[in-house]
Amino acid sequence: MALKIVTDANFEEEVLRSAKPVLVDFWAEWCGPCRQIAPSLEAIAAEHGDKLEIVKLNIDENPATATRYGVMSIPTLNVYQNGEVAQTIVGAKPKAMLLRELDAYISDEVSQG
Repeated sequence: MALKIVTDANFEEEVLRSAKPVLVDFWAEWCGPCRQIAPSLEAIAAEHGDKLEIVKLNIDENPATATRYGVMSIPTLNVYQNGEVAQTIVGAKPKAMLLRELDAYISDEVSQG
């Protein structure tokens, strides 16, 4: 399952105005660790897409958004909720660790809002 791509142009509409939390994968084509975590993110999206949307933003093609949110190293995963950064995960991590870090957004006990 390919993840949705967001850009500087549609970031506000697709991410900041989303009704559910959105994880943005700030990545670049040349970034090895970014490619390494992509399958894990795709699997998490397939398993938990009803609660958490996962999208990708290429920082080389969309530098304005990366700059606005202070992305200094990649991969950086920002979770946006209600238009704000709710959590930041920096670096490639195994799927199990990503799931633990994202538990607040994907567990059934969480009430949105």
